[in-house]
Amino acid sequence: MSAMPARLAEIVDEFAAAPRDVVLEMLLEYADVIPQLPPDAPEREGMEQVPECQTAFFLRARVTPEKTVETIFDCPPEAPTTRAFAGILAEGLTGATADEVFAVPDDLYQRMGLAQAISPLRVRGGTAILARLKRQVREQLG
Repeated sequence: MSAMPARLAEIVDEFAAAPRDVVLEMLLEYADVIPQLPPDAPEREGMEQVPECQTAFFLRARVTPEKTVETIFDCPPEAPTTRAFAGILAEGLTGATADEVFAVPDDLYQRMGLAQAISPLRVRGGTAILARLKRQVREQLG
């Protein structure tokens, strides 16, 4: 049984240990992690929209020949919370194997203590991003 990637576990612990009043601030720092995709970017090819997000959010997970998972996200700057969810996954899953991605708990954002800091609707969006990412990886592994 694999554990989630070490970097993601660190991020989860940092959030879980933080005082409630700084959690949102910490979260928003991750909004800058994901680069803005140019409209004609080849990465947009085959991206899947996540309808649970309140903004137009697209993602793609790619399993590399080395069996690690690459994540590509596209989210408008005016949705900082959603961008931050993606930023946490982008940073936390860098170099992760498929098994490590599957080991990420589905209630990741609740474990980080975000359910108290942001609206349930937003948490649901973040949870949907993770679920779709896992599903895409699973499909590629056949």
